[in-house]
Amino acid sequence: MAEQSARAAAKFALGMTLITPGAQRTLTQQDVLLALRRHQQGDWGDVDAHDRRENELALGASLRLMSVYVSSAGEKFWVITEADRSATTILLPEEY
Repeated sequence: MAEQSARAAAKFALGMTLITPGAQRTLTQQDVLLALRRHQQGDWGDVDAHDRRENELALGASLRLMSVYVSSAGEKFWVITEADRSATTILLPEEY
């Protein structure tokens, strides 16, 4: 039941989920899973007002989506879903 509820709240498909080497070394599994859930539900994390508006527009226009989160250890990381929704990548800003 909870799984169905989580799926119902998803605003888009993540596609294939990828993680860069730096993000994999730095983030916990809980950091990653929570971020993916928030991202898919449209909680864009620590983006500015402009990027928040861009993400909201991108939902309907099939454009790239980007969220910014902070890990449990205080490390900033990004979650980016491609415009065609084929893949979502978790990465550290310096890996972009």
